[in-house]
Amino acid sequence: MQPLLPAGYELASFDELDSTNEEARRLAQRGERGPLWIWALKQNAGRGRRGRTWESPIGNLMCTLLLAPGVPPAQAARLSFVAALSVRDLVAEFSGATDVRVKWPNDVLIDGRKVAGILLESSGESGAGLLPWLAVGIGVNLLHAPDGTSFPATAIAGHGDAPTPAQALAMLAAKWDQHFRVWRASGFAPIREAWLKRAAGLGRPIDVRLPGETVNGVFEGLDADGALLLALPDGSRRAITAGEVFFASS
Repeated sequence: MQPLLPAGYELASFDELDSTNEEARRLAQRGERGPLWIWALKQNAGRGRRGRTWESPIGNLMCTLLLAPGVPPAQAARLSFVAALSVRDLVAEFSGATDVRVKWPNDVLIDGRKVAGILLESSGESGAGLLPWLAVGIGVNLLHAPDGTSFPATAIAGHGDAPTPAQALAMLAAKWDQHFRVWRASGFAPIREAWLKRAAGLGRPIDVRLPGETVNGVFEGLDADGALLLALPDGSRRAITAGEVFFASS
């Protein structure tokens, strides 16, 4: 069954791919600019952030949205928050869980356990020019969750009736279109506000693992560009643009 997508979006579906993000890259290099949802029932070389493997068993959702955002790279990077809100809405709709949160920079949690991840990739071009294309990779644990991960994981099936991948993609695409329209019309500010209302760990002590160091402090919020604001023990504040967040109980 093919998912019904909002008007203006196309779909490329596959039984199996190495990675939906890799397929997006191949298509972009051939001139495709979307908006195009790329969906695979199975991936054999899925990946997450920092080069990690993303387990991709049949029954989970693996997809990528390829688009030309029409903005410079720094602005396009904030679309990870649009994606996180969209995935959070999908998970809340189907899981029935009361505690569905977004985790900086781009994860979604049910009851403190990771149920989804987001990976943005692009042409690699930097500077003030418009980004030629952006791939928004999304993986959602519908039926299966991996074991032995650094952050505890779960699946929607452990909390409610899991949708099929087609049902999940249809819901995700609709939610993306909704939040993306807000971003287009009003910029990052309302997305930031909506994200903070659903943020995990806000106001709590956290550890942020960076290359070569771990920083401890209280998660105070996001700055206007989406960086994490950390209140340090010495009373200063630090803005962090990339890192991994862990809570005291994880």
